[in-house]
Amino acid sequence: MKYELIVWDWDGTLMDSTPTIVRCIQDACRDLDLPVPDDSMASHVIGLGLQESLRRAVPTLSVQDHPKLVDRFRFHYLTKDHELSLFAGAKELLYALKDKGHLLAVATGKSRKGLERSLGFHDLHDVFTDTRTPDETFPKPHPGMLMELSEALMVPMERVLMIGDTTHDLLMANNAGADAVAVTYGAHPLNVLKTENPKACVSNVQELSDWLAVHA
Repeated sequence: MKYELIVWDWDGTLMDSTPTIVRCIQDACRDLDLPVPDDSMASHVIGLGLQESLRRAVPTLSVQDHPKLVDRFRFHYLTKDHELSLFAGAKELLYALKDKGHLLAVATGKSRKGLERSLGFHDLHDVFTDTRTPDETFPKPHPGMLMELSEALMVPMERVLMIGDTTHDLLMANNAGADAVAVTYGAHPLNVLKTENPKACVSNVQELSDWLAVHA
């Protein structure tokens, strides 16, 4: 076993949520008559943590409007949260990896409250040994989440693999000294993901499963 610890991003990697998050960012901006980011910009900021994501999506956002935009995003997202599903095959892959003896963890841009809600809704609490969210530590692409997981689970960084759908995930792994695999079915396109030199780029969960079966 090359990778003892496999760390997962959540939105766009395990959860099929990217289009919903994009729409919620755009709807929140419309509510406040703010400039509405296009799909490309709104998807690019996914994974950074809500506060930073909204700041980047709307560069002209004032300090006064920022908390209002956060509130409107949360309003729209919470009305749709229960409709979101895991990517086909993702849950089965997680359990198969756990059964093989891998430690599994999450490093996400979601809040702790949002992650716990999703883990509970999809009955995944028992799959992950540990999790990190940006409201408790450093947000991506700072290496803090991976460094904390490596230390807490006593796994050296050379035996840690990060899996994510954004350059924020891949850059976090690079900054921490961990290997990474990019999934191209989430927020960032293949040509952008390749700039961070992941070990592999996979286009669906089955392809990811096949790669892990050989390399993990």
